[in-house]
Amino acid sequence: MGATTAAMITAIVGVLGTLLAPLVAIGATKRQRAQELRTEESRRLFEERRAAYTAMNRASRHFHTMLKDALHRLRDGVYTDDDRAQVEEARRDYRDRYAEAQMIVPEAVLTASRELNVVLAGIDATAKRIDRGLSREGESADQALLDLKAAEPALTTMRRIMREDLGVAD
Repeated sequence: MGATTAAMITAIVGVLGTLLAPLVAIGATKRQRAQELRTEESRRLFEERRAAYTAMNRASRHFHTMLKDALHRLRDGVYTDDDRAQVEEARRDYRDRYAEAQMIVPEAVLTASRELNVVLAGIDATAKRIDRGLSREGESADQALLDLKAAEPALTTMRRIMREDLGVAD
């Protein structure tokens, strides 16, 4: 190969390099932007899940507390319309937080929430029957308070699963 041929090949490679460099740079920029978008989407989904967990945990614990307070008031004969309204509001908030979370949280969290819901819904129904004077055999505010204790491990389990999913280490 002669000097002229080598110079011509060098010139062609140089021209091709100059022409292709912007295309290579555009491709690298596109890949970088796609990675940034995936990272941003992952962060957004994480924050959405964290917010749903926070709302579910707060609403569950609030409903639990309101039921406990209602049962104490029923037992003591001082349960009022205001108390009924507060329990109903807590129940609706609890239901709404669960409904919002259904499409974004893993099945393990939903399962734990359903297990908790069985206890809370049962106690809520019992409290309503006691309030209306329609309690079943063996139902009392004191017994319902004891039964409500079954919700505490379910609350703890649900919170633990949520924290694990978020990567929170103890």
